[in-house]
Amino acid sequence: MKKDIHPNFVDCKVTCACGNSFETKSNTDTMNIDICSSCHPFFTGARTVVDATGRIDKFKQKYNMK
Repeated sequence: MKKDIHPNFVDCKVTCACGNSFETKSNTDTMNIDICSSCHPFFTGARTVVDATGRIDKFKQKYNMK
């Protein structure tokens, strides 16, 4: 590794908008984030379906296919 080109990594406290906080390594002391694994719908299982009809169903309706 070359000297004097890499940042100094320190313990960083990450705070989410939902109130969850955890520690990691970074070149800053603190971080504020909008979404984390505790409140993201993919990780919590609270996903909602945005598209009620799929692309195939729309195609079939457009060309009157069954």
